[in-house]
Amino acid sequence: MKSTLSPGKLAQIACILEATARKPGNVHRFLDFDDLDYLDFILSAAAVADPLDRARTEGVGASVLAAVEATKRVVATNSNLGMILLLAPLAAVPPDESLGEGVGRVLDATTVDDARHVYRAIRLANPGGLGEAAEQDVADEPTITLREAMTLAADRDLIARQYADGFAEVLDEGLPALRRRIEDGQPLETAIIGVFLDVLSRHPDSLIARKAGRERAAEASRRAGEVLAAGWPDEAVGRSLLGDLDTMLRSDGHRLNPGATADLTAAVLFAALRDGTIELPRPTGLAGWSGDRDRRLT
Repeated sequence: MKSTLSPGKLAQIACILEATARKPGNVHRFLDFDDLDYLDFILSAAAVADPLDRARTEGVGASVLAAVEATKRVVATNSNLGMILLLAPLAAVPPDESLGEGVGRVLDATTVDDARHVYRAIRLANPGGLGEAAEQDVADEPTITLREAMTLAADRDLIARQYADGFAEVLDEGLPALRRRIEDGQPLETAIIGVFLDVLSRHPDSLIARKAGRERAAEASRRAGEVLAAGWPDEAVGRSLLGDLDTMLRSDGHRLNPGATADLTAAVLFAALRDGTIELPRPTGLAGWSGDRDRRLT
């Protein structure tokens, strides 16, 4: 059944679920980075709820900027820029429309002012490894609409690609994959990790590519595919390979953190909460979440 919660509240819950699931190479409730921890993600999730509730009335760009500003008031580092950029257009879709039908119209309606707000938000968040662009660099003032600006970066950035292709990786790949896993009886955390691995195996993570190069991003994708091919989560070999992947992605000062894939996973969770794929209120007890109490899911 479709959720009756506001889009901002759904975004908050989606961000909490994404951060809590023990995805390889990412912060979760049992493992932190030196400069970013689980509490940062929980505080950030709370901060974005109100700004994203206003996306439909105030516009995508203004809500992105407001969400980044709200986040900066509660955490000292960039914890959620990619999630905000993905969640704002989804939150702006009218409640009586499906995301697949509505998000294209939302993106087509973006303006130069939306781009200006988003550029300001990106500069404020100051994400690592951003570099410079030959056209419409975020250090400059934009002269084209937000969707047009994102389309220029679509070949090198997974977040921008969603603006260009109408969230195809989220709605046509990630959401059906999550639905299949839930229908197969997987606990929610396992299903979330599975979707993360599915997306990573198909699409080299653009944050890894920016920080460590395309070859390392491709290696991470190949190894995610090997985890799935080895029968994770049911087979011991697959679980062992997941542990190996987690170790690799946490090496080198977490430069191999697949953060863009995590952001897409949060967007998938928003869509799943909105359409009822993830049911709320959630079932009670451990089985509804993970089914185990180990600190690492391997």
